[in-house]
Amino acid sequence: MDTYSGYNGKKGNDKTRSTVVALIKDAGTARERNETLRPEGAGFGDGVGLELLPQLRPRADVGERRADLPKVEKSRESGTPRDSKMNDHLGVTKRTPISDTNLDQLPPVNYDLHAFYYSWYGNQQFDGKYIHWNHPLVPHWDPKIASSYPKGRHIPPEDIGANFYPELGAYSSRDPAVLNAHMKQLRAAAIGVMALSWYPPGMSDENGEPTEDLVPVILEAAHKYQLKVIFHIEPYEGRENTLYNNLKYIIDKYGSHPAFYRYKTSAGRNLPMFYIYDSYLISPGSWANLLSVSGSRSLRNTQYDALFIALIVEEKHKNEILQAGFDGMYTYFATNGFSHGSSHHNWQALKDFCDSNNLMFIPSVGPGYIDTSIRAWNNHNTRNRVNGKYYETALSTALLVRPEIITITSFNEWHEGTQIEMSVPKKSSQLVYLDYLPHKPDIYLELTRKWAEKFRREKEQWLM
Repeated sequence: MDTYSGYNGKKGNDKTRSTVVALIKDAGTARERNETLRPEGAGFGDGVGLELLPQLRPRADVGERRADLPKVEKSRESGTPRDSKMNDHLGVTKRTPISDTNLDQLPPVNYDLHAFYYSWYGNQQFDGKYIHWNHPLVPHWDPKIASSYPKGRHIPPEDIGANFYPELGAYSSRDPAVLNAHMKQLRAAAIGVMALSWYPPGMSDENGEPTEDLVPVILEAAHKYQLKVIFHIEPYEGRENTLYNNLKYIIDKYGSHPAFYRYKTSAGRNLPMFYIYDSYLISPGSWANLLSVSGSRSLRNTQYDALFIALIVEEKHKNEILQAGFDGMYTYFATNGFSHGSSHHNWQALKDFCDSNNLMFIPSVGPGYIDTSIRAWNNHNTRNRVNGKYYETALSTALLVRPEIITITSFNEWHEGTQIEMSVPKKSSQLVYLDYLPHKPDIYLELTRKWAEKFRREKEQWLM
């Protein structure tokens, strides 16, 4: 997501998220784990240092929970939520898609597999300038440490703000050929839903340009490949006061599109779903105004009702998420051990908590993590891909907790090296990029396809 949890009060949030990285480092949890699949050692992954995250306002109690939660049934034998078969959750009218690719040659999609997707990239051909590929080097907040690391910006196309290099080059998200290639890659990986990073019209992260006008194009491109789009709401300035109207805007404008994702609850309702990034920055009392039945601006039982999924960072957030009236939680971060939520060994306890409170638990898996191209001082949070083993370990761990949905961090967050998009070896006179060798550029798409099928088969067994 181009940075860690936290928000600096501007359009973007590089500074505060970077601070979280440092807090963990300064708290003594940094160890040489670049080659490991799972972190070991006391305290790691239990939120050490996270108590210094941006402080939330005093909490207001919420006395009333939403009356019409998904009410997932429990299987007597497995103890897992009983659901309809995966294609049944969508609840949308099917159209015959039109594509330049024979869809019969591609694997069937799994609509319970969601990948975080970013449309913030630009280049000279389509945007008149490079956007995001020229990401600045984020300085360490300690001047003494910062002085020992390089400064400035990357200079595309040879020098980009990423440790890997895309097969498509320093592309523009506005390039129709790129968008088509992305949809084909997602479909080849059997990913059914792209979780689109979203800012309101006229707003963006601090390193980008507004891209809300691209949403209709993305929806059309997704529909051609029988994919769905869910909105990943970013922590834009003023979100607490404008989210009510912005959610109505999204549903009014896009809710009738066949590619707009809806989840069929066990109560038979076909509801939109929203991932809310950095949700903890708004107090549970404020969230309850929107998300509890008795809230002052409640969306519940209206045409704008939906499933709202909060970000779980610290352990204490699980109770705040429940108090706020959310419908579930997701973990986002691809660094096993960075936060309580992203630590694999906590997933079963979080799933049990969610099951006990009628919430969805949605773990996020990633192929690895490396952001030293934009945070040169953050190498201790690198997680080596180990030729795909890190990714498969995360996927295997996620399946063990029997989630209803799994999210992938990410399809194309290149700054943090979490992408599964196709990448190629590249070097210049001054730079050598990481690559997927000895595997082919599509190795992570292939691994995803394999696990998407395994997820589908196992889920059918859970629900029997």
